[in-house]
Amino acid sequence: MTDSKQPLPAEFKLPDPVKLMQNLARVFERASAIARQVAERPDLQKQEAETQILPMEQVAKTLGEVFKHYNDDPAKTMMAQMKLWQGYTVLWQGAWAKALGQQVFPLATPAKTDKRFKDKDWQENAIFDFLKQAYLISAKWAADMVSDANLDQHTKLKAKFYVEQITNALSPSNFAMSNPEVLRATLSTNGENLLKGMDKLERDFADGRLRIMQTDKTAFEVGRNIALTPGKVVFRNDVFELIQYNPAGEQTHEYPLLIAPPWINKFYILDLTPQKSYIKWCVEQGLTVFVMSWVNAGEAQGRKTFADYMHDGFLTAVTKVQEATGAKKVNTVGFCVGGTMVASALGYMAAKGDDRVNAATFFTTQVDFEKAGDLCVYVDEEQVRWIEGRMEDKGYLPGSRMADAFNLLRANDLIWSNVVNNYLLGKDPMPFDLLYWNADSTRMPAGVHSFYLRECYMNNSLAKGKMVLDDVVIDLSKVKIPVYNLAAREDHIAPLPSVFRLAEHFGGETTLVVSGSGHIAGVVNPPSMGKYQYWTNAEGGETVEEWMAGATETAGSWWPHWKEWITAKSGKMVKAPMPGDGKLKVLGDAPGEYVRVKGE
Repeated sequence: MTDSKQPLPAEFKLPDPVKLMQNLARVFERASAIARQVAERPDLQKQEAETQILPMEQVAKTLGEVFKHYNDDPAKTMMAQMKLWQGYTVLWQGAWAKALGQQVFPLATPAKTDKRFKDKDWQENAIFDFLKQAYLISAKWAADMVSDANLDQHTKLKAKFYVEQITNALSPSNFAMSNPEVLRATLSTNGENLLKGMDKLERDFADGRLRIMQTDKTAFEVGRNIALTPGKVVFRNDVFELIQYNPAGEQTHEYPLLIAPPWINKFYILDLTPQKSYIKWCVEQGLTVFVMSWVNAGEAQGRKTFADYMHDGFLTAVTKVQEATGAKKVNTVGFCVGGTMVASALGYMAAKGDDRVNAATFFTTQVDFEKAGDLCVYVDEEQVRWIEGRMEDKGYLPGSRMADAFNLLRANDLIWSNVVNNYLLGKDPMPFDLLYWNADSTRMPAGVHSFYLRECYMNNSLAKGKMVLDDVVIDLSKVKIPVYNLAAREDHIAPLPSVFRLAEHFGGETTLVVSGSGHIAGVVNPPSMGKYQYWTNAEGGETVEEWMAGATETAGSWWPHWKEWITAKSGKMVKAPMPGDGKLKVLGDAPGEYVRVKGE
C-alpha cells in the first residue's frame, strides 16, 4: 500500500483555497458567457451548421444501422454486454488486488503511438490507472460492436470512424477532473491555467466558430522563414502561378523538373524551411526546378472543371517551362491529388501523341481508388451530394472544411491534444512549421472537387479506363514513359496497397520505392536529418506483401536514390537558365502572390 508519509512531488505545491475557488468561479463565469454568446446569436448557429464537416443525419443513420443489427439479435446483444461487464469485473478485481499491494498486470494498455496517457500518473496512480483502463476497455468494446456487426463494408467503415470520434472525445484525458497533469497544474497555480485557457478559448472563438490553434502562427511567415528558396514567378493565370528557381551553379541538367503539388494544400510543404526543402535540395543537385502554385480558389474558379485544371494548369505549365528554358523535354513530379492530375494529363497527352514529358515521379499518388484510404469515410452518394450542396452557392468548399476533415482523421493528435494543451493547461502551442502549413488551408473549386470525388473515389474511372477529359478517354496503359512511384508505408491518406497498384495501370517501366513514416513525413525527409528508411525491390512482386517480403531496407532518406534515377533521365549538362532569360518575363519574387491568400 502507499506510504501516507511519502513526500509530495517536487512539482506539486498546496493551493491557496481562496484563490483557487475565486479563479474557478471566474472560469465558470467566462465559459458561460461564451456559451451564451453562441446561443443568443442565430447567425453563429447558422454559420456552424453551414461549416460542419459531417451531415449529422448521416451519423445518426449509420450508427442506427449498428443499433438495428444488435436489436434484431438479442442473443448477440446479451453476449456483447456480458463481455463488457466481464472486462469491468476483472479490472475492478485487479484494482483491489493492486490496492492490497499485489503485483497486477494491466488488463488494457494504450497503443505505443497513443500520447494521451504518457503522464506517469496514468500508470503509477491507482485511480488514474483505473480510469484509463476502464476507458480503453469501453473504447475497444465499442469498436468491436461495429466490427462484429453484419453491415456492408462502407457502412462499417463510417460507423467505425464515427464511434472513434465519440470515444476520442470521451477520453478521460480530455477533462480537467480526470487528467492528472491538468489537476496538478490547477492545484499548483490556483486555477490560473484554466483562466489562461479561457483567454485562448475566447480568442479561438473570435469569429463565432471554434478554430483550435495547433501551433504558434506568429512564429512563421511565408517568404520570411518558410518558402525561402530563391526564384521568380514567371507566369500567372487564373489557375496557378509558375515559379522558376534560381540555379545553384553555372550548369544544370538539360531537362527541367516541373512539380505539380496538390491544390488541396499549398506547395511550400516541399519548400518548408531551408533544412527541410525538397525544392532547394533539387536545385542543389543541378536540376532546373519549376513548381506550380495553385490559386486559392474563389468564385471565379468555381465552375472550372477537372479538364480545365488539366489544360489551364498542368499542360499550360509544361508549355511555359519549355518557353522559359527552350528544353524539348520536361520531367515532372506529382504529389497526391496533384499526382492524380499529372497521371490523367499523361494519359491525355498519350492519346494526343504529345511526348513532351520524358519521365514522371509520383509522391503518394493514387490512380486506382479501390483500396483508397481514410478519406473514404467522407465519400458516398449522400455525402457527396451534401458537399456539393455546400459548394453550390459560392462555387467552392471553404479551406477550413477541408482542414477539419483531415484533422478528424487524426483527432487525438491534431484536435484533442491541443484542447488539453491550450484550454486545460493554458499553454501556448509550440511553433511547428509542419502544423503551420497544415493550418494554412486552401479552398476547393466546386467543379474540380466534385469530379475528383465522383470519378476517382466513387467510380474509380481512371483505373477502369473510363475517365473522359475533353472527349478523350484516358487510358494509362498508353503512357510508356519511365515512372518513379513513391509510397509511404504508414500513409493513411494514400495507403501503400493503393499506391502499389499504380504500376498495374501504366504501360512503361515503374520503379517502386516505399518510404518509412506517413503521407507527409515519408516525402519530406531530407538526407541531413538521418530519419526513417526506405525499401527497394529490383525483383518486384505480385502483391504488396510479396514485394515487401523481398525488399531491401536502407536507412535514411530516399532522396539520394531518386537523384540517381532522375539525373539519368535529365539529359546532358547545359548552361543554367536564369528566370527571365527565356520567353517568360519575371512577374515577381518567389514564393509569389497566390500562396499568400488565405482560404478561411
